[in-house]
Amino acid sequence: MSVLSVQRLTKEFREFSSEWKRVATWFGVPVRPVAVSRIINDITFEVGAGEAVGLVGQNGAGKSTLLKLITGTLQPSGGNVVLNGRVSAILELGMGFNPELSGRQNVYHAASIMGFGKAEVDEAIDRIEAFAEVGAYFDEPVRTYSSGMQVRVAFAVATAWRPDVLIVDEALSVGDSYFQHKSFGRIREFQAEGTTLLIVSHDRTSIQALCDRVLLLEKGAVIKDGAPEEVMDFYNALIAEKENSTVKVKKLDSGKVQTQSGTGEAKIEDIALFNARGEMAEYIEVGENVELRISVKVHKPISSLVLGYGIKDRLGQVMYGTNTWHSRQAIVDPEVGSVHRFVIAFPANLGVGSYSVVTALHAMDSHIEANYEWRDLAMVFNVVNVNRMQFQGCNWIEPKITV
Repeated sequence: MSVLSVQRLTKEFREFSSEWKRVATWFGVPVRPVAVSRIINDITFEVGAGEAVGLVGQNGAGKSTLLKLITGTLQPSGGNVVLNGRVSAILELGMGFNPELSGRQNVYHAASIMGFGKAEVDEAIDRIEAFAEVGAYFDEPVRTYSSGMQVRVAFAVATAWRPDVLIVDEALSVGDSYFQHKSFGRIREFQAEGTTLLIVSHDRTSIQALCDRVLLLEKGAVIKDGAPEEVMDFYNALIAEKENSTVKVKKLDSGKVQTQSGTGEAKIEDIALFNARGEMAEYIEVGENVELRISVKVHKPISSLVLGYGIKDRLGQVMYGTNTWHSRQAIVDPEVGSVHRFVIAFPANLGVGSYSVVTALHAMDSHIEANYEWRDLAMVFNVVNVNRMQFQGCNWIEPKITV
């Protein structure tokens, strides 16, 4: 069943030479605008009951405008939105709060807009105050609040009653790490109870931990809709893409989708993982000392060569990553045609499961500056537990327990 249906949604902002001409258009007077900016461009998608969908895209892609159209705080220029069920939304920081009213008074005001009566808020106010944890400030004017305190109160009231659909913009990124953990805990509880989630975030870990599906927006249009790891890999390549570089997507035999990008001045020739016995391995043991061996060939003149790598779990979350810029091992002015072999030795202190390696060749501390080659799913390996005590989690952190 579809909880949210967006059909051919479009939003244009029109600029007029005077405010009088803008007002005239409200009464049907045909006035030509001096400029038209299309922010949302013919977007169509549906979200099912209980589904968690992430919205990602670079600044200006239209994410926040799309959420405002969905929640009704903006009216579309074309198309329509159909929502089934009660919606709670946390959009712009402090949106709808009166800075002269206290946090408590704003809770009653915001809850009334959400459709709750005074008796319902009276019943919930103590748990809202307890969840927000702003102390005596709850009865102080909101203008005295920090941005993090505003987020606490806004989130507490928006989630005091479980909604059918919860919409969250970047606002949570303002809060402190403690409250972020607390907020995501509540979101997960709502998910388990069947709430549909629509979330905007630049935090890859949060998106991949919470979402079943991700929409990538670019210039007001959805350019990719799919599994979180696949879309986030493509988004990362899109950010790194420069003039003359390309983004290539191909489906592997495993069924997973690999994303590559880069300008091609340097490329990986070979990559393999070797176990403690020096054998090429697809399966390694928890805690085993292994080596990741990578050969890189320089194809065109470059001023610097840096190798970066990361180890990701099956959900695409990075377990560990670094590069040779940070280890002070950048290769300066490598010769064209030269091959450089990197050996990365480390203990595989990982939990049982499947992992992939992502590689990056670039010039400085990150691939954003000069992206020669970025390759997701460069290789895949599995970790098995042979002789360690049983444990849960994605890392092997050997304990010494004293009783």
